[in-house]
Amino acid sequence: MAKKPDHRSEDVKQITRTKKYKEIEKDLRQQLEANGTYGKFFDDMIDDYMAMYVTKTLLTEDIQKRGTIVEYNNGGGQRGMKKNEAVDMFNKTNAQMLKLLAELGLKAGAILGGGDDDEL
Repeated sequence: MAKKPDHRSEDVKQITRTKKYKEIEKDLRQQLEANGTYGKFFDDMIDDYMAMYVTKTLLTEDIQKRGTIVEYNNGGGQRGMKKNEAVDMFNKTNAQMLKLLAELGLKAGAILGGGDDDEL
């Protein structure tokens, strides 16, 4: 069977190869297994969560690179400053990730490995 071409951006490929990405995905699957939760539906939900993780990571990088306020130029002579839309998108993505964890019956603290709050 021929392997499908990978059309993802290099940034996305890089994020999915990180240790943190792999550890989070592994931990989610282990938590589901420990809860006795199995099935393709739940596997798909984990895939959705990990896709949102990639999106959140890219949004974080954008905010760190460009800041929370960005300059705009609409090409019609109008220029100025506006809120970086990545901030709102980050907040919405993060909220959706938390909702998905709740639907899966998982807790964010468990994904982070528990431990002391000071370690975060």
